[in-house]
Amino acid sequence: MDHSLFGNNFRIMTWGESHGAGVGVTIDGVPAGLSLCEEDIQSMLDRRRPGQSDMTTARSEADRVEIMSGVFEGVTLGTPIALMVRNQDQHSGDYDALKDVYRPGHADFCFDQKYGFRDHRGGGRSSGRETIGRVAAGAVAARLLSELGIRVLSYTRSIGDIEISSFDKDVIASNPLYMPDEEASKKAVELVRSCRDDQDSVGGVIETVVSGMMPGIGDPVFGKLDAALAGAMFSIGAVKGFEIGEGFGAAKLRGSENNDPFMSENGLIKKRSNHSGGILGGISDGDEIVFRVAVKPTPSISREQDTVDRDGNETKIIIHGRHDPVIVPRAVVVVEAMTELVLADAILSGMPDRLSSIKEVYKR
Repeated sequence: MDHSLFGNNFRIMTWGESHGAGVGVTIDGVPAGLSLCEEDIQSMLDRRRPGQSDMTTARSEADRVEIMSGVFEGVTLGTPIALMVRNQDQHSGDYDALKDVYRPGHADFCFDQKYGFRDHRGGGRSSGRETIGRVAAGAVAARLLSELGIRVLSYTRSIGDIEISSFDKDVIASNPLYMPDEEASKKAVELVRSCRDDQDSVGGVIETVVSGMMPGIGDPVFGKLDAALAGAMFSIGAVKGFEIGEGFGAAKLRGSENNDPFMSENGLIKKRSNHSGGILGGISDGDEIVFRVAVKPTPSISREQDTVDRDGNETKIIIHGRHDPVIVPRAVVVVEAMTELVLADAILSGMPDRLSSIKEVYKR
């Protein structure tokens, strides 16, 4: 059973449940000699931490990470790195009434069908709290990518039908929805509050831009880089759609419009446009990698809904507890982390693709 494992050369295994003792991740394949401390990881975890505004759940968790192995005197050892975050503010009793009832929009029914048993406290492994391990591992991958000059930036492109119309990187971290457009953010905040007051929720779109990516990373056929990114994004529980570059808009264009002409600039081969989103034939083309994911509305809402219990008896359900009226802002850093994991794995996997590269490493 490998459903908690991700990656081939930069490998991770997340573990833990929402209402268990803690959650975490084990990372294997990190090269020795990489500078790493808990603060490198904590800075990313703080971005997904709950309770930072009325846009998120009121669950109060410090989410302090502990490095359990694989690092000595601030440097990675090349051995497995174990990271743990202890759960501190579980209200498991909030879920007692849900033990034998299926919540609409959740995986309760599917878990019962697969395992014949489930952890009803906050969803167990299907809880968004599982993403702590992903974000912690992504922070380690980000440190590796930074050594290569690669930067991943994710932000909220839209909430509901409110979409950004301008881009200011400096305001992304200064608003609760992580939008690069202050005016759009203000309107989106009002929309989220309106949904919350109506005992409802709303979804949105997250956009990611990867800068500094070298060409030649990824594999054709079944190992395509864009396919790996899509798979990573769909592994995030709330993601329901993915598009890269022009995405679905490419279906409305002609080939002459969608093709990116190549040119030479100061001896370097580049593209004049980037409809491809930075990937051609499943391999990075040296341009910015640009993609978007659609995030569904939070399924846990306080208004009454129709459902059934485990015996098929029709009933009504009202979900109590502490839940995000919108998942998008806390999912931004999760998308960013999964992108970093995919890129780190693809780069390490591609190192032996050329004989000359192997000879360069193992010079005799």
